[in-house]
Amino acid sequence: MKQQNGNINEQLANGKVLPLLIKMAIPVAIAQIVNALYSLVDRMYIGHIPDIGTTALTGLGITFPIIMIITAFSNLIGMGGAPLASIKIGERDEKSAQEIMGTSFTALLAVGAVLTVVFYVFKDPLLMAFGASEDTLPYASEYMGVYVLGTIFVMISLGMNSFINAQGFTRMGMATIVIGAIINIVLDPIFIFTLDMGVKGAALATIIAQAVSALWVVLFLCSKKTTIRIRLCQMRIRFGYIKSICALGVSSFTFQVNESIVQIVINLLLKAYGGLQGDLYIGSMTVITSVYQLFFMPLKGIVNGAQPIIGYNFGQRNYARIKETVHYERICSMFCAVVMWAVIMLFPRQVVSVFTPDEQLIELTQLTIRITMCTIFMLGMQMVNQNAFIAMGNAKLSFLFGIMRKLLILIPVALIMPLFFGVWGVYMAEAVANFVTTIITYIVFSWYMRKLEVRFAKENAELAVSNS
Repeated sequence: MKQQNGNINEQLANGKVLPLLIKMAIPVAIAQIVNALYSLVDRMYIGHIPDIGTTALTGLGITFPIIMIITAFSNLIGMGGAPLASIKIGERDEKSAQEIMGTSFTALLAVGAVLTVVFYVFKDPLLMAFGASEDTLPYASEYMGVYVLGTIFVMISLGMNSFINAQGFTRMGMATIVIGAIINIVLDPIFIFTLDMGVKGAALATIIAQAVSALWVVLFLCSKKTTIRIRLCQMRIRFGYIKSICALGVSSFTFQVNESIVQIVINLLLKAYGGLQGDLYIGSMTVITSVYQLFFMPLKGIVNGAQPIIGYNFGQRNYARIKETVHYERICSMFCAVVMWAVIMLFPRQVVSVFTPDEQLIELTQLTIRITMCTIFMLGMQMVNQNAFIAMGNAKLSFLFGIMRKLLILIPVALIMPLFFGVWGVYMAEAVANFVTTIITYIVFSWYMRKLEVRFAKENAELAVSNS
């Protein structure tokens, strides 16, 4: 087994970067796309429920902020702990890497339990505050009443799967997501239509799927196949590690929380400026958000696939290999982003029709999706730069760019533009935020890499002198 782990580390250190990046990224990208199907399939089926589909789909859109917050906490711990563990493995400190993983696992269980209680008790007041109307609240409440009961499963399956990917076992990480998604896809029509459970059936199918994924992750991380394993003796919260985990994971955490905050603000703005058609505009944004989620999945696969390469070589102080990885990562990410952007711009009606048969909603959304996503191809560059900061353990910059696009730019623009363009200004704000954030991130990342080159050259020269 040590030989297998050694082979993985040897590939991270010396394998050809582009083939290695593709090898790492493809399974993670597939896993991310399949992971999106958890909620996307729910929306597709719910949107096609006879008579109530459009209203139920809008109600489901109101639940996004809560779902995003749950995901945010799993990212805070999982995406914070996994890069730290990867860096420790690169430094040949497997004991610390294992302690980081044990701390993360226990923290995920504790936070998941707290979130379950809070969201179950306060779900209806929260949903009303997030923009639910009298028509959409019953569907939103039914879905969340079931979904939040599986919060711990979501936390473990998402949070701990990061530790599988961080060790280079991206195919196994992909399998984690694929297994759950297949179960969800199979159960959804049975529960929603055959058993006539409606939106409750969609939520039940999702948490059963997440439970199976969580079990799969735990069993693999307890096995002898991994470099670091879950052990009972390591399952306690070490507050020294928690500080570092949260500092690094706060970027991914704030990204998801920002998504939640933005969704709340956007829903309220659409409700205010949409007048009597407020629910229809919210339904349109629900479809756009679903497409956004699918758009991001391949890009997340690429940047997460690059993470172990960058993290390991950061631990090895190998600047040239980090730079080469980022170069190829940008090419792959921009290619995927441009292809997906072209599909959305050229075939908006076909894309939107996947989520709803409602002609009025289709007509509206094929226009609003073009407005909202006209600059989205730029995010291929932005995501590479932002996630490279995470892989290299830079908590401050990863945090800054985690909050910039949504919290610092999008929300102010979304509040201002409707004053001039009405409800259409709400949709235009996203396009402006994508453009501005990408430019700023690129400039700062280029500056950071120049500083890193000087730093590593100095450290390696000092090490060579001390070893001579």
